[in-house]
Amino acid sequence: MNKQPFAASVSVIVPAMNEAENLPHVFATLPDWIDEVILVDGNSTDDTVAVARRLRPGLRVVVQTRRGKGNALIEGFQAARGDIIVMIDADGSTDGREIRSFVATLINGADFAKGSRYAPGGGSDDLSPIRSLGNRFLTGTTNLLYGTRYTDLCYGYNAFWRRHLEVLDLDCDGFEIETLMNVRAAQAGLVIREVPSRERSRIHGTSNLHAVRDGWRVLRTIWRERSRGSAVTAHTQVALAK
Repeated sequence: MNKQPFAASVSVIVPAMNEAENLPHVFATLPDWIDEVILVDGNSTDDTVAVARRLRPGLRVVVQTRRGKGNALIEGFQAARGDIIVMIDADGSTDGREIRSFVATLINGADFAKGSRYAPGGGSDDLSPIRSLGNRFLTGTTNLLYGTRYTDLCYGYNAFWRRHLEVLDLDCDGFEIETLMNVRAAQAGLVIREVPSRERSRIHGTSNLHAVRDGWRVLRTIWRERSRGSAVTAHTQVALAK
């Protein structure tokens, strides 16, 4: 699976449900050196799978067994064969051309590369004032409870070495999956570096995200994880990727 420009194989996980219109835009941004693309289909009723297979020869498809973004990502992670796993969205909001920065951050010593819209060089075309305020509150709460220095808790563009899946021990079905990953990576003492990322607006369709409902789920996850383990160890680093 190993190709240039990195001495590690890369799997990209794309959870999707009824995203046939968006996939041509998403796949067009993916670098040609990626070793493996896994589409996790949430039992789409449109042509999501057919479009994906036509656009990406060699695509692997995993049919989701339950519901929710968290479950889709977990099933995609379990199927991945690459040394590095990158998670992106199928709605066009995450730019595949940024994958190089995430992978380079891992190659240069990080265990977990965490996308941030608030890091210098990052940004968002999609964050509403209420979502931004909620994200800042949840990020601050996490930093206070776990000793982290995150700038953007609720963002789904991340990458990590597949060997860390066991320590992350992911076990949630919903949008709170990103929060769970960030908290458990910190608890495990992984080296975490933030990568500036620009979030785009969804191209077609309507988001399944509900700010208040999903915000409460994230907050419950933050508090619940306090009973699972101690706060971040002194060996964990959070710094902006160069």
